[in-house]
Amino acid sequence: MSGRLFDGTREREFTPLVVVAGLMITAYLTANVMAVKLVEVGGIALFDAGTITFPLAYMLGDVLTEIWGFRVAQKVIWLTFFCNVVLVCVTALGVLLPSPDYLRKIADAYAEVFTYVPRIVFASLAAFLCGELANAYCMEKIKRLTRGKHLWMRTIGSSTIGYFFDTVLFVFVAFWGTIPPADLFFMTLAQYALKLAAESICGTPLVYAAIHVLKKWGAAREATAERR
Repeated sequence: MSGRLFDGTREREFTPLVVVAGLMITAYLTANVMAVKLVEVGGIALFDAGTITFPLAYMLGDVLTEIWGFRVAQKVIWLTFFCNVVLVCVTALGVLLPSPDYLRKIADAYAEVFTYVPRIVFASLAAFLCGELANAYCMEKIKRLTRGKHLWMRTIGSSTIGYFFDTVLFVFVAFWGTIPPADLFFMTLAQYALKLAAESICGTPLVYAAIHVLKKWGAAREATAERR
């Protein structure tokens, strides 16, 4: 694939790269908002609700790296990081703005969700950046080692590394000293296992489907362009 129609330089429209990048950014911003709620199973807080969207975000990261390469994926990751910072800043500013007395309950609920603890913000941003960069880098390396074969090996293999950095960094930096050590351990283990299971069962098949559609679309558009 030459990439002429994938780099967005020849078509004044929403290219696949824009769509994939937009969905990835949305998935991570959604995860940050949902992370406020912890999910409890059997009396133990195992994972935050934002974990639900992580397999989708990593799947899109795999598609980015597979189609456009590590350099493009790296730029989108940094863009997503910047968007996360913007989300934190503007929602925190919203907490400080005055609200009518008759909407006090809504304002209090808003403040409850968006009054960020600095260490959780730092943990979230550091975990995202390290996890996604590690995922994209490992996927590129595995692709070279396997000479482009065995896509499942690089999607799952890279996610194994990426999820490790993401999960361990976030849980330990965000919650160390605030929840019992047993909960901390089980939360880390549960999040890591849940993310890998979702990647293996749902994420990898979706990567196969997305890459097939994108390559087929790109080939068709290039063939049309060459006939003109």
